[in-house]
Amino acid sequence: MMETTVGWHIELEFEEDTHRTRAAAMVRLSDGTEVRAHGYASRHPADAEQPRVGEEIAGARALNELAMKLLTKAHDEIDEASGRTSYPLT
Repeated sequence: MMETTVGWHIELEFEEDTHRTRAAAMVRLSDGTEVRAHGYASRHPADAEQPRVGEEIAGARALNELAMKLLTKAHDEIDEASGRTSYPLT
């Protein structure tokens, strides 16, 4: 039987103006570490205003950066624990 021992809650906040959306993502890990990332989306002046689409793009970019930072953190921890350089995690 598999047991859940930890859960993560990811916070996403958005700031928008008429042409740009900024997303900030943050996850607090079980060791108390906070990992933060940002993503942006720009609306071309010829495009219709669709704030939800800007949020989705900026949010996806922030989450993608957050994922890469978590992979790097895990990679660094593997190296530190093993005392050698490990293969990159992708």
